[in-house]
Amino acid sequence: MEESHKRDFRKSCIKRLEFESRFSKLYKDKKVVIKLYKFIKEYKPKSVLLYIPMGMEVDVKPLINKLRKERECEVYVPFMIGDSFKSVKYRLPLKRKKFGIKEPNYSTLKPKKIDLAIVPVVGVDGLCKRIGFGKGMYDRFFYRLNYSPTIIFTQLKLCKTSKILSNDYDIQADYIITN
Repeated sequence: MEESHKRDFRKSCIKRLEFESRFSKLYKDKKVVIKLYKFIKEYKPKSVLLYIPMGMEVDVKPLINKLRKERECEVYVPFMIGDSFKSVKYRLPLKRKKFGIKEPNYSTLKPKKIDLAIVPVVGVDGLCKRIGFGKGMYDRFFYRLNYSPTIIFTQLKLCKTSKILSNDYDIQADYIITN
């Protein structure tokens, strides 16, 4: 796999997602969130890792709020530390941090085992492996776990190639949910 092919694919997916997010984004977000919610209700996880969305990513904040109100599962989000992140319980207030991403305050509480992880993607290759922003934070996070949670990739519109662009360490989806 040539890194330049992966980089080019990433750039084209980002342009496509930026374009998609300009039109009917609220409607598209809502459709994806409904699908995610139905999956979570059927799967019945005790803990879910979500994310604080950036502009072109599916806005899962309504899902976070709904799950927290129902109290049927614990909601965690990434908290960046070094070259990866730790999962911390979602709570307010959120503060803008590195790369413009919002995060809750760091928690010293040890998180429970993550049963289900909902991960934003820029693109997906022929092996259903994640093409992200190129920092490798999700890859390192999942590699350092001593177990494998169920992973759902999500994005506004599927940006997929049949080519294999991933490396061995790139994470793979169990499910992909898009608009």
